[in-house]
Amino acid sequence: MNSQTRKILLLSFILISLGVGLLSNPRHQPQTVPSSAVLPQIEQDIQYQYHSLGNSVVHTLLIPAGSRFSVMPAVSQKVSTLVSFAHQHQALAVINGGFFDPQNQKSTSYVVQQGVIVADPRLNERLFNNPRLAPYLAKILDRTEFRRYRCGQTVRYDLTLHSEPTPPNCQLIDAIGGGPRLLPAPTLVAEGFLDKANGQVIRDPLGSNQPNARSAVGITGEGSILWVMVAQKPESPTSSGMSLEALAAFMRNLGVEKAMNLDGGSSSSLYYKGKTFYGKVDEKGNPLQRKVLSVLLVRENQP
Repeated sequence: MNSQTRKILLLSFILISLGVGLLSNPRHQPQTVPSSAVLPQIEQDIQYQYHSLGNSVVHTLLIPAGSRFSVMPAVSQKVSTLVSFAHQHQALAVINGGFFDPQNQKSTSYVVQQGVIVADPRLNERLFNNPRLAPYLAKILDRTEFRRYRCGQTVRYDLTLHSEPTPPNCQLIDAIGGGPRLLPAPTLVAEGFLDKANGQVIRDPLGSNQPNARSAVGITGEGSILWVMVAQKPESPTSSGMSLEALAAFMRNLGVEKAMNLDGGSSSSLYYKGKTFYGKVDEKGNPLQRKVLSVLLVRENQP
């Protein structure tokens, strides 16, 4: 064996020894993540955000597509607090829902549960016997609603007019009416919320161009659900909040492609993690705590 060969063998032995030493050294073992760092938490998929804007405070709740949570409506026999809805339905979050008449506590928006209409504006005599609303009844009864479908093994959400049929191969689980549609384009006139004559506004019950407390639900391009509750600022009770146009723009900036206005003003409220946020304030800046007839809930899917 010549000297060159001996050098090669010696070098190989040294390299092999170093490799064995490194493998046996615990400092070079792969690091592990503590199990506590990856334990699931019941609300890890829900994303709450607080937005302090120049003329309002906005609370948003994002329920990601494909998460273990469902968004569904609920209605009460009489007006109730969001906390009561949350406790009754074991909900993680609640937002005020459709329109109702505070005098007779009857709904002016449709609510559907398990494919059955459980709140019917056609049964509200104050709605149908109001001569001022007679020209708009057809539009009032065909407003936008938030729907949940079961299509095979998949659950889908959509925003569509009440008269729209259920898509093929799908079953309507539940729905709640509101309106008007905000995105992709506003439909105030088509849904009877706005009317003009001779260039003058003759009907605008929502004060669409004025800042106010607002609530809305939207669907992003990925299919996630976004709740928005716009609250007035206590220091400017008569001039804070959002117009419907500003609300639509805010939601569009957050990736929402379809959006629907919910009952706003004094009804605007959001319950999350045991706390209720209110949208409307009185002249002294105190929050108005109004009970509502219908809501949207977030519940964890049952196994």
